[in-house]
Amino acid sequence: MFTPDHFKDLGSRDAVASTLKRLKQRGTIRQLDRGLYDFPKTDPRFGPLHPSSDDVVKALGARDGIQLQPSGAHAANLLGLSTQVPMKSVYLTDGRSRDVTVGKRKIVLKRTSPRYMATAGRVSGLVIQALRHLGQDRVDDAVVAQLRRRLDDQAKAQLLKDARFAPAWIADIFHAIADTETVS
Repeated sequence: MFTPDHFKDLGSRDAVASTLKRLKQRGTIRQLDRGLYDFPKTDPRFGPLHPSSDDVVKALGARDGIQLQPSGAHAANLLGLSTQVPMKSVYLTDGRSRDVTVGKRKIVLKRTSPRYMATAGRVSGLVIQALRHLGQDRVDDAVVAQLRRRLDDQAKAQLLKDARFAPAWIADIFHAIADTETVS
């Protein structure tokens, strides 16, 4: 995935735009969103393949200079806390709210307060969003044990550092994950 900014050292903005337009018309590259391109890949059996939501979001973040944090069912799925694979991936952002469609997948960017973005891009942010999605009443010893197994020592240390940004009930779970305590 790439943006016109990747080529700013090769020519003027108009020359880069013109070249990208010609490559798009030839089918050499594919435009996924305004100013966001990739090299299309085709599977002989399934046809055109689209990039993952995470790859698209990373490119959008780099292009627009915004932070993005997986949220809801998508965050829970990334941590293995849910087998649900959402049709639309929701990301919190400090940028503007909007929807991006890639193939048949929808990526929803929701603007949120700086408080929710304090841990964006870190494992603690992902865990906070996943636990919020599950809800306090559905987080039990099994969920804590699964997170303990899934997270390495460095990630557990990050949870402890970022516990101050989490709601109290999630901060307690952070300590349980890192300190091998149990949660009731």
